Order: sequence, then C-alpha cells, then structure tokens
Amino acid sequence: MKDNRLLLVDGMAILFRAYYATAYGGSIRRTSSGLPVNAVHGFVRYFMDAVNTFKPTHVICCWDMGSKTFRTEQYTLYKSNRPDAPDDLIPQFDLVKEVVESFNVPNVGYAGYEADDCIGTLAAAHKPNAEVFIVTGDHDMLQLVDDQVSVAIMKKGIGNYMVYTPASLLEERQLTPPQIIDVKGLMGDTSDNYPGVKGIGEKTAHKLIQEHGSIEGLLDNLDKLSKSVRAKIEADLDMLHLSRDLARIRCDAPVEMELAGCPWSYNMGNVLSKFEELEFGSLAKLIG
Repeated sequence: MKDNRLLLVDGMAILFRAYYATAYGGSIRRTSSGLPVNAVHGFVRYFMDAVNTFKPTHVICCWDMGSKTFRTEQYTLYKSNRPDAPDDLIPQFDLVKEVVESFNVPNVGYAGYEADDCIGTLAAAHKPNAEVFIVTGDHDMLQLVDDQVSVAIMKKGIGNYMVYTPASLLEERQLTPPQIIDVKGLMGDTSDNYPGVKGIGEKTAHKLIQEHGSIEGLLDNLDKLSKSVRAKIEADLDMLHLSRDLARIRCDAPVEMELAGCPWSYNMGNVLSKFEELEFGSLAKLIG
C-alpha cells in the first residue's frame, strides 16, 4: 500500500458543473458588490467533498488555458461547436484559482494543451510513488485508468461518484482503457466536434472493438466485416486515424509538479480570509 495519495482535480469540469447546477433557476449568487460567485461557491463544495471522500495526501488542480491547442491545429473544427462561456462565469475563472491557491493547492495548466493532458501527464509521473485519483465529469479520462490510477466520475449531486478501476471499467463497458480511445476514433465525439467514421455509432463502435481488440485489429480484418461497415471505414480512413489521435490524452505535456510541491496542507486563516472576501461564511464549516 502506497503512503502517498494524489488527487488530480479537473478544475474546469467542476467549475462548469457548479455554474450550471446553480444557474438554472436564474438567480446567480453574487457578493454585495455584485460580483458573480455561484460557480466558485459550488466549486468549493465539490472540491471539499472530493478531498473528504478520497482523503489525499497531495492535491493538484488542472485547468484549460484557452481554446487554442495542438488539437485545434490538427483539426480546425475541434470543439468549434462549444458556445462562449456565460458572461456571469467569465470573472469566476480567475477567482476560482485564487480560492484554490488559498488552500495552498497548485493550479497547473499549459498553453496549447488541455487540462486532460496535464492530468494524464501528472498521473503518469506520480503513479510509481502514489495512488492517483482523478476527479472529473469527463468520460474521456477513463482511458487513463490503470492499476495505480482510478478515475472518479462525478454523478448528479454532491458526493456521488462512480470510481473506475480496470476491473470496474471492464465489467461496465467490456472495454480496456486503451480501447476507450479506439471506440472514440470510430464513433467520434459530438461534444468535442470530431466525426469519427461517418455512419458508425456507439453500439457498432463498441462491438467492432470488442470483436477485433483495436483499430489495428479491425483494419487487419476488413474482409471479415459486412460490406456496408467495411465501405464506411474505407471511405473514412483518414478521419478514423485523426479522430483517434484527437481522442488520445497526451501523457507527455510539458508540465511537472513534484509531490513535495503539492501537499494537502493549508493555513486556515488564508482560506477563511478568502471566504470572507467572497462572502462564503456558510462554507467555513467545510474546513473545520
């Protein structure tokens, strides 16, 4: 049993979740000066719940650093269907990082890469010396699961997680972590706006990868496929390879953070001071 337990937090996924969980009613929480803080308030609640659930010795929070990444250079339409962030959320991007800093937790991101890539890189770097838990709402992260890395997918409400290990992923989806990437290559991803192979949906993609093991195995056995499926794949080979590449989380992003730089240890006064500034008095009980 490893003594170190590293919690990698997908900051943007949690911030957006917190925003939409509290904005649907139309009344956005604001400070007395009118500053919107609903997403940051919700983020703290999710964040502290994750800490209390997974009991880390070390914590790092990872962020996207803008919409232009190496993936948009590979495929200009990547994520181009995403709406702009709501006006009330924009000022909260910097605020939430200030709150994370008040907990003495490092904010990590790198221009040109997504938070997923930072998380994948840090998980790979630290899994020899720590149990790693990734908290996110993003199912793409399931490709990072292995014997040292668990992915906790947030479910509806606070405190509900589906924690994936290689065994639970295999049980639920009959897929290994690398096969998650191959399935996405075939079916594409509407939320990230890349198409995969035209005409192949999730069910067919699952079935093909389960039967042939990988995209390579599938391409080696095109003659065994039905005429229609074979024709679809052959017509879209370039996009198949590009989509798989877009789906793959990079574990070699230029980010690093030593465990010594991210212990879960904070100064109560610093946190309470930040809470007071944002009028989060009711949250003080979470950090007793």
